[in-house]
Amino acid sequence: MNWDDFDAFCQVVDHGGFTAAARALDRPKSSLSASLSRLEAELGTRLLERTTRQLRLTEAGESLYRDISRPFAQLRERATEALAQGTTVQGTLRVAAPYEFGAHHLASVACRVMREHPRLKVHLDVEHARVPLFERHYDLVFSTIEHSFAPSTVMMRRVYSLERGLFAAPALLAGHAPLAHPEELNTLPLLAGSDDQSWSFGNAAGETAGVEVRNPRMRSGNAGVRLQAAIAGIGVARITGTFCAQAVAEGKLVPVLPQWQCAPLKIYALLPGKMVPAKVRVFLDLVELESRGNL
Repeated sequence: MNWDDFDAFCQVVDHGGFTAAARALDRPKSSLSASLSRLEAELGTRLLERTTRQLRLTEAGESLYRDISRPFAQLRERATEALAQGTTVQGTLRVAAPYEFGAHHLASVACRVMREHPRLKVHLDVEHARVPLFERHYDLVFSTIEHSFAPSTVMMRRVYSLERGLFAAPALLAGHAPLAHPEELNTLPLLAGSDDQSWSFGNAAGETAGVEVRNPRMRSGNAGVRLQAAIAGIGVARITGTFCAQAVAEGKLVPVLPQWQCAPLKIYALLPGKMVPAKVRVFLDLVELESRGNL
C-alpha cells in the first residue's frame, strides 16, 4: 500500500475538496484524484462521493478518516518540526498581507529571498479585504489587527509600524480655511477604510484627539481606491506615507493637519505554530531589514 495515498485522502477531507488541497500541498489536482482512485481500488470500496458542488464521505470513508486522520496529522506535525530545525530554505512559502502594506513593502523582500535561495518558491497574496487567519493554510500572515482571539498555537509579533497621515487634493482644500484641530475634519468629506470607526491623533504638545468616522463620503477596504478618490478631490483620506508618497511628490495630494500625527498602522506577523521553518525565518529577517531601511 502507498501511504501517500492515505495522506492525500486525509488532506482532501481536511481542506474540503481537491482544489483547496492541491493549492495547500502545491500538487496538481489530478495527482490527488489519482491517489484517491488508487486507494479506493486498493481497498475495494468508495470513500468519497464527488459532485460538482461538494464532497461527501461515504460510510467507509468516514470510518477510515476517523481511524487515520489523527495519526497522519501528528506525523505531518512532527515532519514540520523536523524541517523547522533544518537550515535548508526550500519548498513553497505562502504569505498573505493587506494591500496597503504588502504592495509596497513585501515585493522587494520576496524578490531578494528568491534570488538568495533558488530552491524556494513564494506565493504572495496581497488582499484588499481583511486577511483571513490561516483559512487558506498560509505559512505567514501579516495583519493590521492584533489577534487576541488567535489560537494558542499561533505566534504573533509586531514587525512594522507605518506612519499615516491625512491627505487631500489641493482642489478640495481651495477656499477652505486651514484646519487647526481634528474636530474640524467634520467640515470636509472623508474617505474611510472598511473597519474605520474613529481616527485618533496626537500632537507635539502631548494633546490627543479623536474623530468619529460615522458617515464618510466613501468607505472601502481597498487603499488604492481611497488613494484614487483622494487624488480626484472626493475627500480626505488617511493613508500611509509610503503608499501616497508619489502622489504627494507630484503635487496631486497635500497633507491635511500636518501638526497632528495619526496613530500608526501597526503590522503583525502571525505564524501558525511554535516551530518556525527556515523559509519563514529568512523571510521575516528580510522584512525586519526592510523595516529599518537596510534592504
